Amino acid sequence: MSSYHEYMAEREKIDFLLQKGFKITAVTENLSGAFVTFERTENNQTEQEALHILTADARKYFSSVLIQQV
Repeated sequence: MSSYHEYMAEREKIDFLLQKGFKITAVTENLSGAFVTFERTENNQTEQEALHILTADARKYFSSVLIQQV
């Protein structure tokens, strides 16, 4: 898979969670990539999802989303 397609696949996963009402609550970066934690609260229940982001473009994308959330 080309790096562009990898980026688009990761961006689609991020957008899917955002459309479901999740917000980014934590980011852990290391040499393996970025581990992004998403959370949403409905009916007093907190649901959590995590994505492992590998591409630099997807890191830029979730960073811009994170800035918009602030």
